[in-house]
Amino acid sequence: MTATGNNANKENICRCCRTKHTPRSEKEVRQLQNRLSRMIGQLNGIGKMLDENRYCGDILTQIAAVESALQSFGYIVLKEHMETCVAEEIKKGNDQIMEEAIELFKKLK
Repeated sequence: MTATGNNANKENICRCCRTKHTPRSEKEVRQLQNRLSRMIGQLNGIGKMLDENRYCGDILTQIAAVESALQSFGYIVLKEHMETCVAEEIKKGNDQIMEEAIELFKKLK
């Protein structure tokens, strides 16, 4: 495959993800926004802990909590992506979307 052909395939794969064809429900958006707000609050809390010269172990515990929350958030978005964007592209005959999905799995590890 030529470099141009490869870029065209990447454009086809990514185009479906730039704007979702199947919009998230209001409930889904609200739940994701709530999770995101909690994580932002946790990160701000870590900043305050630093300002207060808090014990390293306490800060590390909060860092682990944020990492876990972010990982969970990512899996929710990935699940939705697989059920909507990826499924829609496969139905259209775009088998290349699976390469993107595999790369996304690797990024979330």
